Amino acid sequence: MNDDALTIEDLDFARMYRNHMARSGRPPKQAGEWDARVRKSGMPLAGTSGYAGEFLSRMDLGGARTLLDVGCGPGTICLPLAARLERVHGLDYSTAMLDALRGQAAQQGAGNVAAIHRAWEDDWSDVPVCDIAVASRASNVADLDAALDKLSAHARLRVYMTHLVGGHFMDPAIADIVGRGHQGFPDYIYVVNLLHRKGIHPRIDYIEVPSRLAGTASFEAFAERVSWTYPDLGDPERARLRAWYDADPARAARGGAPMRWAFIHWEKKTWPA
Repeated sequence: MNDDALTIEDLDFARMYRNHMARSGRPPKQAGEWDARVRKSGMPLAGTSGYAGEFLSRMDLGGARTLLDVGCGPGTICLPLAARLERVHGLDYSTAMLDALRGQAAQQGAGNVAAIHRAWEDDWSDVPVCDIAVASRASNVADLDAALDKLSAHARLRVYMTHLVGGHFMDPAIADIVGRGHQGFPDYIYVVNLLHRKGIHPRIDYIEVPSRLAGTASFEAFAERVSWTYPDLGDPERARLRAWYDADPARAARGGAPMRWAFIHWEKKTWPA
């Protein structure tokens, strides 16, 4: 046996994650990009997607009175839970998303919903610690290790989060077609490895949903969704994408392969004292 062999404790997963994110060549979306998207296209009603239903059905609210939803968007997770809790806090770095949250909360008569304008990288010293902390599809950040520390520090009982499986927000074949399929985003396994280093052994499940390209009524709508993930498509890229779209209309309607999210959760009692 080689005594010099590396063990998992020797690996710096925080640095590996940051390096992987840098190699992806696609930094996390800025708040202004989300603001523009919301103002242009609007947002779906909170809690109405199949993904939201799958996420919510896996949550245990036992003993909980308060919830912090990080990267809350229009309230996809926190608003459906408002009637079952005393107070919910939606945190997001997009002002347009928070406006959507406030608007939907008002429409539902949910007076126990608070909006917090904050980014992962900001000071959270005044962000309330809640019984449950959630980060739904919101962990594609520059420094995942620091984000996990913040998330867990703001939960008394439980933490629930989802992270992308496979590193691509759409079928890798689409990324190959537009010439950008060589390096995906960091996979969910980084979350597991980073938590392991902290002494946390989470439970893991998976949520599978249709491709975000599914259901478009025209090539123009299809290409617009592709360009959200891969901006600045040139004419050659659009031409290759059009050929793929026209070659198999049924496949195009499905949007390619479905997306998978790792549903990762842990009880705070597993956090070392």
